[in-house]
Amino acid sequence: MPRRAKRYRIAKHAISLNGQKLHWAEFSDAELLQVRMCDLKLRIEGTPLERRIYKLYQELEQRHVSFRPHFWLSDEWFSPDGVPGVAIPFYLAHPRLARLERRQVLEVEGGTEEWCMQILRHEAGHALDTAYGLHRRRQWRETFGKYSEPYPDYYSPRPYSRSYVVHLDSWYAQSHPAEDFAETFAVWLKPRSGWRTQYRGWPALKKLEYVDRTIKGLIGARPSNTCRQHVAGLRDMKKTLGEHYREKRGRYGLDHPNFHDRDLRRVFSGEPDQTDLPAAASYLRRIRPELRRLVAHWTGEYQYTIDQVLGEMIDSCRKMRLRVDRSEDAVRRDMLVMLTVQTMNYLHAGHHRVAL
Repeated sequence: MPRRAKRYRIAKHAISLNGQKLHWAEFSDAELLQVRMCDLKLRIEGTPLERRIYKLYQELEQRHVSFRPHFWLSDEWFSPDGVPGVAIPFYLAHPRLARLERRQVLEVEGGTEEWCMQILRHEAGHALDTAYGLHRRRQWRETFGKYSEPYPDYYSPRPYSRSYVVHLDSWYAQSHPAEDFAETFAVWLKPRSGWRTQYRGWPALKKLEYVDRTIKGLIGARPSNTCRQHVAGLRDMKKTLGEHYREKRGRYGLDHPNFHDRDLRRVFSGEPDQTDLPAAASYLRRIRPELRRLVAHWTGEYQYTIDQVLGEMIDSCRKMRLRVDRSEDAVRRDMLVMLTVQTMNYLHAGHHRVAL
């Protein structure tokens, strides 16, 4: 990266990247979904991602960390085992692809600068751990647990636990010792985070202090792992965007039975003589984006998954011919509580996403 920040300009309807014309930038969604991922011809250079990576490098420099992870584009966020680098999802490299991502799965993970920086700090923690082999140290294991512990398909978070930092949504530090370290590192790295004050009295403070001591002990040390491989790089992906999103929506889908009909009857009326009242199904369709967004914020679950639950509820309301017989404010409040409880029950039953 250059020592001085560049100027970054991307038009709202950009059709080029570093002077290279991107033939797909003005395609319709249907046309774009037919494009192979390797044919997108994307690069990090010249996009807002480059500026954010440079910002991360500045944060590392301010903490006297000489290590710099390398970055490449792929289909999702991850830092591979054995490679001290970070893959960034392709849709963050162009606004047209970010719009497609939102339409396909209802959210853009890392789509704002703040959110992107949060994830970059987290993934930088993984990469630094790999570069120096920190997880092989006895004190690392005593602090975070066994790195070799298998990753769970799902995990059941404890929202009120003070043994873990809170950084990314979903209480992600609780999912695995490696994620606990990466989340702790991200909190430690963030400028002006005030972690000593914020976590005073928490058992998690000892983890932050361990990170602080350990990183300071790396000053002047060279990484033992300097591999620059690009794992699952975008240029090697032959599948189309349509195939990619079918697979992604499948991962975000539901595998639990419908338990909400009884609760819906408590929120709405099923009296046959109230046909003049607004239909519950129509009302839920109207507030669907608001409910989905709020519940995703408070639970950390994917908006797409929550939207599937809402879709089932709307279908049940239609079949049961339920009506809105109270004020909209009261119904909105009850639906927000009901949907949050349903989602949290789903998570605590052991169905929680493991990502990044």
